Amino acid sequence: MSLLEVEDLRVRFSRKGGPTTTAVDGVSFSVDAGEVVGLVGESGCGKSVTSLAVMGLLPTRGTEVSGSVRFDGTDLLTLSPGQLAQRRGRDLAMVFQDPMTSLNPVLTLGRQLTEVLRTHTGLSRAAAAREAVDLLGRVGIPDPRRRVGEYPHQLSGGMRQRVLIAIALACSPRLIIADEPTTALDVTIQAQVLDLLTTLVRESGTAMVLITHDLGVVAATCDRVNVLYAGRVVERAGKAELFAQPRHRYTTGLLAAVPRVDAPQGTALQPVPGSVRDLLPWAQGCAFSPRCGFADQSCRSGEIALDGSRPGDGHAARCVHPAERGVGA
Repeated sequence: MSLLEVEDLRVRFSRKGGPTTTAVDGVSFSVDAGEVVGLVGESGCGKSVTSLAVMGLLPTRGTEVSGSVRFDGTDLLTLSPGQLAQRRGRDLAMVFQDPMTSLNPVLTLGRQLTEVLRTHTGLSRAAAAREAVDLLGRVGIPDPRRRVGEYPHQLSGGMRQRVLIAIALACSPRLIIADEPTTALDVTIQAQVLDLLTTLVRESGTAMVLITHDLGVVAATCDRVNVLYAGRVVERAGKAELFAQPRHRYTTGLLAAVPRVDAPQGTALQPVPGSVRDLLPWAQGCAFSPRCGFADQSCRSGEIALDGSRPGDGHAARCVHPAERGVGA
C-alpha cells in the first residue's frame, strides 16, 4: 500500500446564481515513502487545487470535494476539521507557493517555528526554541541563533523559502506537498532549494508531492510524473520514460516549449498554441483537442480513458493519437 493514495478526486466550486466550475475532475495518483511524485501542467490545470484538497485547506462554502484521499489507510476526506488539524503539521506538511507572502510579517521566525513544534510535539518553550535554531541550521540559514529573532522582511526570498521548508520539516512529517517551491527565485537559489528538499526527503524517507510547471524542476527531482490538463491526469509515467518517450500531445508540447542549451543560436521557442481556456468538456472528448494539431473527429467523440500503450509498463496516456517516437512525433 502506498503512503498516499488519491482516487477519483473531484473539486467543484459554485456561487449563488452562477455556474458550477469543476477544477479537479477525477484525479488519481499515489505516492510511496521516500518517493517524489510530480504534478505538472500549466497554470489553471488543477494542480494547486488538488494539493489544497489533499490538505483540507479549501474553503467549505461553495466547495464540493468528493473521491478519496487515503493517507496511511485513513481517508482524510472523512476526518473532522479538528482531526485533520492534528494531522497537518505532524504527519502532513505543505510548502506554499509564494515565500514573500506565506510567512506572518508580524511574528519572528522563531515564534513561527516554535508554534508548530509546541502544538504538535508538546515541547517546552526552551526546548522548542533550541529545536528552531537547529532547524534553521539544517536548511542552510547562516547564523540561525540570530535569525530566530528576526522578521520575514529582513530575509531574502530564498531565505524565506528555506524558513518555510524548516516549518514544514519541524515535526518530521511523513508527507510534504511542495507547491511551486521555486516560484520567484533566481536560478541559483532554485537549484539550492531543490537540492535541499530532495536531500531531506531521501535522508528521512519522507514522501513528497512536487507541484510545478517547470519540466526542468521535474527532471532534477521527481521519480514519477503526472501531467495534468483541465483537471485530469492526461499522462503518467516514470521520469525517464516521460522524457524519453512522451505520449500525450500536451506533454510533447510542454517539452518542445522548454529552451534547450544545445539548440542553434536564434532558434525560436515552440509554445503550446492557445490557452488553457481553449478546451472541450471531457465528456465530449479530449479537452486539449482545440489546441492540438493532431486532433480529428475521433478526439471529439466522447470520454477518453487513461490507457497504457503497453500493458504493465506503468506508462499511460489519455490520447487517441499518442506520440510513439518522442517530441514532435
